[in-house]
Amino acid sequence: MAARRALKAVLVDLNGTLHIEDSAVPGAQEALKRQLRSAPVTIRFVTNTTKECKRELLERLTKLGFDIAENEIFTSLTAARNLLEQKQVRPLLLVDDKALPDFTGIATDDPNAVVVGLAPEHFHYEMLNRAFRLILDGAPLIAIHKARYFKKKDGLALGPGPFVTGLEYATDTKATVVGKPEKTFFLEALRGTDCTPEDAVMIGDDCRDDVGGAQKAGMRGILVRTGKYRPADEDKINPAPYLTCENFPEAVEHILERLL
Repeated sequence: MAARRALKAVLVDLNGTLHIEDSAVPGAQEALKRQLRSAPVTIRFVTNTTKECKRELLERLTKLGFDIAENEIFTSLTAARNLLEQKQVRPLLLVDDKALPDFTGIATDDPNAVVVGLAPEHFHYEMLNRAFRLILDGAPLIAIHKARYFKKKDGLALGPGPFVTGLEYATDTKATVVGKPEKTFFLEALRGTDCTPEDAVMIGDDCRDDVGGAQKAGMRGILVRTGKYRPADEDKINPAPYLTCENFPEAVEHILERLL
């Protein structure tokens, strides 16, 4: 088998990998600032979060002590907006109200598309039924992502995936997914870095969306046992993760010692 090329880019998941809500993963700030930043690699932070806009996300990370620039963050909200502009549609936005600033300027009157992110306050019968009827009338269903669940401080919580799947089932249609684990998401995250997927590694706590998606796109994937990780997650994807580590600092240590 041909040898892998030298590593040029590191993609890092956020919630569950660097932090869990308002708590940083122990040692993650130092591993990023003192170690990974000193390596000759491009760093991108890639997230499926739809709970807040990019500006609020960056503020949260900064308060936690992470040294991250806004242009280093690529979110599934950005990918969704790009698709809406490309299709020139008016969406019914089932996203958290805090995520709405990332859709500023997108017309939403008389919607002819349905966009679903994580929106607990909107996941009630009346709103889901409105989305159902729009889709039956021909509106495309766009899923920002289809994560089954995510990690909160008080435990695991349902993600948007079950609600998207319910709409798919009821309308006998398939959603267009824009976030992880879609190959296009990872390729968009690398845009402008002068790196190919073979030059990159992805670090995340979601075996399917982070690691499985990255590896299908041609990257290496490192699974961390923090956030939403559950025992034996590494056995749920094929091929298995390139590596499984206890946490982000251990993953960074491996990269510095073995991949550069």
